[in-house]
Amino acid sequence: MGSSCLWNGTLSPDEFNTAATALAKRWKETDSTLPEWIWIPCQRMGVSSSNVEGYLALEKVYRHRGSEEDKADDNCSVDEELVDDDATLVCGNNDDLHAYDFHIVYSYSYRVPILYFRGYRSDGHPLSLDEIVMDLPPHSSNTLKESKWTFLTQEEHPYLNRPWYMLHPCGISDWMKLLLVDGVSNEGSKTPQYLPAWLSVIGQAVGLRIPLELHQKP
Repeated sequence: MGSSCLWNGTLSPDEFNTAATALAKRWKETDSTLPEWIWIPCQRMGVSSSNVEGYLALEKVYRHRGSEEDKADDNCSVDEELVDDDATLVCGNNDDLHAYDFHIVYSYSYRVPILYFRGYRSDGHPLSLDEIVMDLPPHSSNTLKESKWTFLTQEEHPYLNRPWYMLHPCGISDWMKLLLVDGVSNEGSKTPQYLPAWLSVIGQAVGLRIPLELHQKP
């Protein structure tokens, strides 16, 4: 982030790595019952770079298939601390379980993080787009009906070289400037807060809630 002018809402590759490390550490400290974000070091195929590359992975996050009413009526075994977190429901009927993997990947084009994700059944069979849409919060489902491919698209994962769904990064830098307005050139405070603030918006789109403690300054 530039120190001589107004911050433009983006991250450099090194700042993303720093932000990723900070998020993984603080996420683990806030609630050990939640799955952990794990840093996966890797290199893009065919790309030579001096930067330390990789992505954050949060995997095997389970959701119960069906409506909110169905979830309320089912006999589920849920940790009391997580009873309000739709993204961590684990129920007894394996046929009704959908698992999701979330990856936070740095975009060298937009200079912002991008959320890649995939959904699959308990037997490993991938979910169709229609099934994924049914698992999304109502506001995201409505957005998909109005602007499907400007909100959610299927792209090749830059490191795994397989098709994953992703939330389009257009406009992220603009609303990150609004979310992190506590200083003009104080990069040191913005970098560790960047991903928690970003997840507070992106997570809502896919039904992934984050601990409120992450919003507190370290």
